[in-house]
Amino acid sequence: MMTERTSSSTEGGSVPPGRQRLQKVMARAGVASRRHAEEMIAAGRVSVNGELVTELGTLVDPGLDDIAVDGEPLETDVSLVHLAVYKPTGYLTSASDPFGRRTVMDLVRSGEAGLFPVGRLDLDSEGLLLVTNEGELAHRLTHPSYHVEKEYEVSVVGRPNAGDIARLCDGVELEDGLTRPAEAVLVRETGDSATLRVVLKEGRKRQLRRMCEAVGHPVESLVRVRFGPVLVGEMRPGDVRDLETEEVLALRRATGLEA
Repeated sequence: MMTERTSSSTEGGSVPPGRQRLQKVMARAGVASRRHAEEMIAAGRVSVNGELVTELGTLVDPGLDDIAVDGEPLETDVSLVHLAVYKPTGYLTSASDPFGRRTVMDLVRSGEAGLFPVGRLDLDSEGLLLVTNEGELAHRLTHPSYHVEKEYEVSVVGRPNAGDIARLCDGVELEDGLTRPAEAVLVRETGDSATLRVVLKEGRKRQLRRMCEAVGHPVESLVRVRFGPVLVGEMRPGDVRDLETEEVLALRRATGLEA
């Protein structure tokens, strides 16, 4: 039977060399975001060296201490992986699917621990996705409070006028509330359709499709071309690449994480 451990913690002070806050170690290992890790600790789901820990701010040495979550050993020596994936249409943005449908993880190399896609792209959309095993970074990239930009190239039915563009920029009233201000510009018009460049700072389900439909111009095709500082560049559907070091650092800066 596990006992509860009274562990050293910090209250705003410096962290001794080699020791880190438990929730940070868990987030780095890809278990969860730091906030969710704190909830897991408070709920008594985490043990250190066989003793339950419920105190936030508990300090551990990931190289020496044995950490377990729900009784399962935590692998702290995990290499962080950051990938850019060009999701084709017809693939789910999900780590798995109970019905056996294709997911973006089918495009990613196997053998990496705890990888999961970051953010949403619906089944009929394509373009840039990030895939990582770093829980805290993924949490911040998708949480609306960090205002990480996502840029899209959207083909719509009809020719939006200045008023339609202004509505997209100012905010559109949807069934789940008013959207945040966005950036939208008309790129070109071809026949009875047009192409827009739109930058969003939030990520509701099918948000851009719903916004365009609300202003009278349903989406024909949608491609994400930028996620924060990361550009899709010359990637094509199905391509996967490791993020450059500078891209990872730029994502950290964009979300307020230390380098």
